[in-house]
Amino acid sequence: MMGDYEASALSERRALSLFCEIGDQDGQARALDFLGAAQQLAGDYPAAATSLTRALELFRDLGDRFGQADVLTNLGELLSRTSDYPGARSHHTEALSIAREVNAPFQEARALEGIGLCRIQEGNPSEGAVYLRQALMIYQRIGAPGAQRTEKTLLAGSS
Repeated sequence: MMGDYEASALSERRALSLFCEIGDQDGQARALDFLGAAQQLAGDYPAAATSLTRALELFRDLGDRFGQADVLTNLGELLSRTSDYPGARSHHTEALSIAREVNAPFQEARALEGIGLCRIQEGNPSEGAVYLRQALMIYQRIGAPGAQRTEKTLLAGSS
């Protein structure tokens, strides 16, 4: 959150090491998810892809649907950063389905926002705006900071 992605990645690597030592697969999956997010924000996309893919495998092995939704959204964001919008949209769509299944509104909003941004980048701004408005409603309902970001994106698209 503070922008020190290197320190964040270092902390997550330490946590991952500790979780591996004690055999805690859930902890490993969460550490890999956070590590992948930090690597993505630092611009190390190959490392982020590796961490997030491993996290997704662990969450699937554990049957943790919430964790899967989170990682799928992070993978979608990663693919968007590399301009693979169809791949990103696919991950966001899967995350959306899971988030709705497990009643995870924040993950649902993140997935909707991701789909909306992909549709805009793919040349479908009106369809993208539909998804963004759905995300905005959820963000506002749950009081999440994503509301401001999504609202700005919608306003920018209407001008």
